[in-house]
Amino acid sequence: MKIAVDAMGGDFAPDAIIEGVLMAAAELPENVAIVLIGKQAIMQELIKKYNTEAVASIELVNADDVIDMSEHPTKALSQKPNSSIGVGFKLLKEGKVQAFCSAGNTGAMHVGALFSIKAIEGILRPCIAGFVPQLTGGYAVMLDIGANADCKPEMLAQFGHIGSIYAQSTFNIAKPRVALMNIGSEEQKGSLVAQAAHQLLKENHRINFIGNIEGGDFFGGHADVIITDGFTGNTMFKLGESFYKVAAQRGISDEFLDKTNYESVGGSPILGVNGNVIIAHGISSPLAIKNMISLAIRQVESDAYTKIAQALS
Repeated sequence: MKIAVDAMGGDFAPDAIIEGVLMAAAELPENVAIVLIGKQAIMQELIKKYNTEAVASIELVNADDVIDMSEHPTKALSQKPNSSIGVGFKLLKEGKVQAFCSAGNTGAMHVGALFSIKAIEGILRPCIAGFVPQLTGGYAVMLDIGANADCKPEMLAQFGHIGSIYAQSTFNIAKPRVALMNIGSEEQKGSLVAQAAHQLLKENHRINFIGNIEGGDFFGGHADVIITDGFTGNTMFKLGESFYKVAAQRGISDEFLDKTNYESVGGSPILGVNGNVIIAHGISSPLAIKNMISLAIRQVESDAYTKIAQALS
């Protein structure tokens, strides 16, 4: 298994990325290698600085260009085919790596996935999944957390289906509980879109739909898959992540709140595309990068995207 990592993407790249990759490489299973993509001379210089034996499980691939965080995704990808993101998707499309991870331009990662490995046939819109820690233990998968700010009811219903398959495959949950985020638990509550999505989810007998949940249930362990539009999902997810920061500023140390720290999982997968693509925070630290690589390995092993494709065929 080969996991490709964009060395040049992120606010603290390439230093934080390479340090995180070396941390991950020191603990990799024997059958896993990391492919680091970026400016060769810079990568070699930084790796040499750490003087670690973990380098044996790292392969360097040169990419002369970098897509900046503020660049227009589509224009940047077309004008910079030899960027670290462009090269990463080329390797993924050709099957030379089994996953591609980046803390770089989120839009370029999303567009790159759609242009290279493409959406799974039957997917209305690929989405980004986030992991919400639960007070009962483990994580709930929430989708969408930012790819689609506006969603039609049919899209939300499909998120429920693919989220259920992902939770089954990646977390080994036999019958994931799927819930729709809403402003009330009653069936008739919410916007017209939410009400219509509720009916579609209710009618889908391939999933274990348990109805609506409210914001107060976010961490409560009521669901394994939480469905919402990308605008609401992104807002809630970032609010959840802020709890760790607030607790740390107030000198509070708590095992559960530690899990709301973005570093604890390290990345978010794009679901609904023909491959494994993981997006990390732009502010990613070495620990976040290390954990992102662990997530990528688990996702490759689960073969979730293939199972989603089979379910929709």
